[in-house]
Amino acid sequence: MIDNISWLAIYPEIVLLAMACVIALVDLGVHSTRRTATYVLTMLTLAVVAALQAMYATSGNTFYGFGNMVVSDAMGNWLKCFATVAMMVTLVYARPYAADRGMLRGGEMFTLSMFALLGMFIMISGNNFLVIYLGLELLTLSSYALVALRRDNATATEAAMKYFVLGAMASGFLLYGLSMIYGATGSLDIGQVFKAVNSGQIRHQVLVFGLVFVVSGLAFKLGVVPFHMWIPDVYQGAPTAVTLMIGGAPKLAAFAITIRLLVDGLLPLAIDWQQMLAVLAIGSLLVGNLAAIAQTNLKRMLAYSTISQMGFVLLGLMSGVVNGNVDATAVENAYSASMFYVVTYVLTTLAAFGVMLLLAREGFESEEISDFAGLNQRSPLYAGIMAVCLFSMAGIPPLVGFYAKLAVLQALVASGQTLYIAMAVFAVIMSLIGAFYYLRVVKVMYFDAPLTASSVSAPADVRVVLTLNGALLLVLGILPGGLMALCADAVVRALAT
Repeated sequence: MIDNISWLAIYPEIVLLAMACVIALVDLGVHSTRRTATYVLTMLTLAVVAALQAMYATSGNTFYGFGNMVVSDAMGNWLKCFATVAMMVTLVYARPYAADRGMLRGGEMFTLSMFALLGMFIMISGNNFLVIYLGLELLTLSSYALVALRRDNATATEAAMKYFVLGAMASGFLLYGLSMIYGATGSLDIGQVFKAVNSGQIRHQVLVFGLVFVVSGLAFKLGVVPFHMWIPDVYQGAPTAVTLMIGGAPKLAAFAITIRLLVDGLLPLAIDWQQMLAVLAIGSLLVGNLAAIAQTNLKRMLAYSTISQMGFVLLGLMSGVVNGNVDATAVENAYSASMFYVVTYVLTTLAAFGVMLLLAREGFESEEISDFAGLNQRSPLYAGIMAVCLFSMAGIPPLVGFYAKLAVLQALVASGQTLYIAMAVFAVIMSLIGAFYYLRVVKVMYFDAPLTASSVSAPADVRVVLTLNGALLLVLGILPGGLMALCADAVVRALAT
């Protein structure tokens, strides 16, 4: 018997699924080349879903539904709300680009993006290994199709194939690890797994063996070294609009399942998985920043930048438990810093790719760094927004990227552990190296001669959203307290249950 609480826990997901099906049917009767009716209906749906999630999140209530298989808590609801807004912004930026390249001949882009978002929702809400895995597969299958949406483009098709092969391997890793933990604990329920592991009656070797595969699968989804091979190729090969869909909102879902599996389910094994995260973080910061210096393609450079940024997220996740001791303050600071970092990283990525999509025109992709030469002379506004994004990613005050990095470093230093403090110093050094490739793009925009004298034009909705997006990076950098408090409260409420 399914009770009312169960339906209440997944109400926004039901709305999203129903409307995705309705929009797929409505689109059959739409003949506009820009798919205006489909676009408007999609945006209205996402706005309603985002409002629902925000309403759930502010209520602060936690529901468990369908026999504890799904959970609706403050952290999950805020992440789902942010993911929905990120998808709305992505579609605003992507529509003119997609229309110019024949990607809107059908409404697949809108329906696939909604199903990808539904996959993220299921991942974020999952309180059961199978539910998390189903959400992950729904997201990845939709993403494969989106990457290959330009069927006549060989580069996009090749990127989709690479993504598919490596994605299948990573899903296999994660599934094998989860099956090992299920075999050891006898439960798929994350809460029951925690109790079984915490009892100390299960052979440690079996759990750690399964844990290695789980962390490997999660590392692929986050895109960290050495599971990063797909990121530069897929970012560069996919149409820029789809690159933004892959590089934006899904990072929030990947963060959520990392918290659900490692913190909610396997916290007693923190000493083991923190060591793994430390190695992944060091590798990501090193490879991401050094490899980005050599890139001439901006999408590829931002891909390596993503790898290094995710390294910072892992630094936050690994500093919550010190020597196996769970301290409430340390846990709150570390995991809320990571959540803050992911949310602000997605916000920055949206604006950076938004400018790239804006400069692209029919027959011209605008993805090489040289394509941004003299942008300030052609459009001071868009050059300014791009500069703000790059400075934020580099961690230069007073932008939000600086505060995000500072919060993670504070969590590391507060642990008092020599190793963690050394890792904080290493992260700062890597950030200084990383500043080079961000500042190089700013130099090209402001000091190089423009390749063309034509001014940059944009639809009104793109111009307004992009300006707000850029302004938000500055406002949140100067006044980060509200978002930081929201993340801390969400993490505390989620872990308390």
